[in-house]
Amino acid sequence: MTPLIADSEVGETDPFLASFDTFEGEEMASSPPSWLRPFRKAGLSRFAELGFPTISDEDWRFTNVASISKLPFSPMGKTPSAGADRLSLDILPFSGVPVHRLVFVDGHFAKDLSRIGALPPGVVVTNLAAGLSDPSLELEKRLGKLTQDSKNAFGALNSAYFTDGGLVIIPPGTALGGAVHLCFVTTSSQAGASTNVRNLVHVGQGASGTVLESFTGLNPARTLTTCVNETWVESEAYLEHIRFQDETLESYHVGSLHYHLGSRSRCWAHSFSLGARLFRANIRATLAGEGLECILNGLYLTRAEQLADHHMVVDHTQPNGTSHEYFNGILDDRSRAVFHGRILVRQDAQKTDAKQTNKNLLLSDEATVDTKPQLEIYADDVKCTHGATTGHLDEDAIFYLRSRGIGLERARRMLMHAFAGEIIERVQNEPLRAVLDRIVRNRLEQNPHVKVEI
Repeated sequence: MTPLIADSEVGETDPFLASFDTFEGEEMASSPPSWLRPFRKAGLSRFAELGFPTISDEDWRFTNVASISKLPFSPMGKTPSAGADRLSLDILPFSGVPVHRLVFVDGHFAKDLSRIGALPPGVVVTNLAAGLSDPSLELEKRLGKLTQDSKNAFGALNSAYFTDGGLVIIPPGTALGGAVHLCFVTTSSQAGASTNVRNLVHVGQGASGTVLESFTGLNPARTLTTCVNETWVESEAYLEHIRFQDETLESYHVGSLHYHLGSRSRCWAHSFSLGARLFRANIRATLAGEGLECILNGLYLTRAEQLADHHMVVDHTQPNGTSHEYFNGILDDRSRAVFHGRILVRQDAQKTDAKQTNKNLLLSDEATVDTKPQLEIYADDVKCTHGATTGHLDEDAIFYLRSRGIGLERARRMLMHAFAGEIIERVQNEPLRAVLDRIVRNRLEQNPHVKVEI
């Protein structure tokens, strides 16, 4: 896909800085805690220092964000969104699954659309803005702690401009029960409208729970979504985190996911990306304890001029840790995908078991993939593997299915769904897995490249 704007033409950050005074004035009207203002100012300064990344930066070599820098940046402020009044949950994904649901429209909490059922004692499920106003939660000790050393300009921009997001706290030894759904909806049709949201999830020692995020766009427009997640999974705790992105093909989405895992904890995280013109996920997992398990899965379906980019670092710091990353992509038309996965095994992380796999299925001769799985190992007693494959539908497999009376079109669809199913079946929550399977199946069924010309 030819970049819309040459890298040398990346604009200045001034328009993104100039909006801050107006935005902050609106935020101050709600009397936020005193420590939040310097937090936002630090984010703005960091963004000004870093500037937008260019393709000269190794971590962004295959992803040109010049078109984002040229947007007429307009952060969504405190003005109530007209879209919330017209929104029906029935048109949103996962609406039929019984969950604790928090809905955010254009970056702001929609109380009337949200439903939180009975929770176990001590569990907190609320919007972040409300949590920041509760001094007993001591969120000053959490917010930004996993991102403070990041060189991510979009994360810094988010620190300055975030409006709200989800807050989930599960105390030690507690099972959450039903899943939490953080549902983000963009309704704006204004070019440059920017939704900036932030989520904090803390799973206490020996606790467990499931958190689902979904991102949906309702109107075709060149909007921007930034999202920063900070997630702690303490020792012997378990978290399943599912992230589903299906915004419009004109929009841009940049997400930053930070995980900090304690000893003997388990974290299963799944990323599903179907929408956005440009999607980027920066995934950072710090495996800070012994004997833990971190499973990262991803599925991306791209078409038209889409670009889906996953940039991941899994940092093993202690012995006997396990990390497995499985990312599959199905690409059509002139779309592109980027996979940059790095497993870092530090000197003390002996007996690490790490595996990383990226597989891509190309449905068009014009679709392209840039994949770069990496191992960086400083320990000598480890078991680490990585690999990547890119190709078209297997003609032998198609022939095998046709020899058993299955038509060509159906054979192609079966192979595509089986390829996607390798990732979907890894989702542990059965009701959410069923919805994901149905959404992906329907999307693949609509693909014109599986139809047979008569």
